[in-house]
Amino acid sequence: MKEFLWPVRVYYEDTDHGGVVYHTNYLKYMERTRTEMLRSFGYEQDQLIEKESVIFVVRSLQVDYLKPARFNDQLQVSALISRIGRASLTFMQAVRRASDDSLLCNAEVRVACLDAEKMTPCPIPANIRREFTYAD
Repeated sequence: MKEFLWPVRVYYEDTDHGGVVYHTNYLKYMERTRTEMLRSFGYEQDQLIEKESVIFVVRSLQVDYLKPARFNDQLQVSALISRIGRASLTFMQAVRRASDDSLLCNAEVRVACLDAEKMTPCPIPANIRREFTYAD
């Protein structure tokens, strides 16, 4: 599968008093990137609930913060599906400063597929699995 890239600009609201991005905002950038990746396959979160009766939720994550992003930086956030399980996806994600390609943060994010009504794990729908498996 090909790496998906999404541009993000750091706004003042994303930073602390010193102009450094607050650590949880990296997770927001990664979440947006996974959402946009899903959208690029033609799936909207609300439509997945309505049509497939599934939602994807973060099950676990491992994050390494390497260098700070700062106010007004332009970032490039990536998402790559590294593993497709029966009811989960594992993403490798990275946040880089666009101007110099510095790696600022990386993470392994495991996302579970849940039945939207029962809120219990369920298999990833076959049509979605095919999209992720055969994407290039």
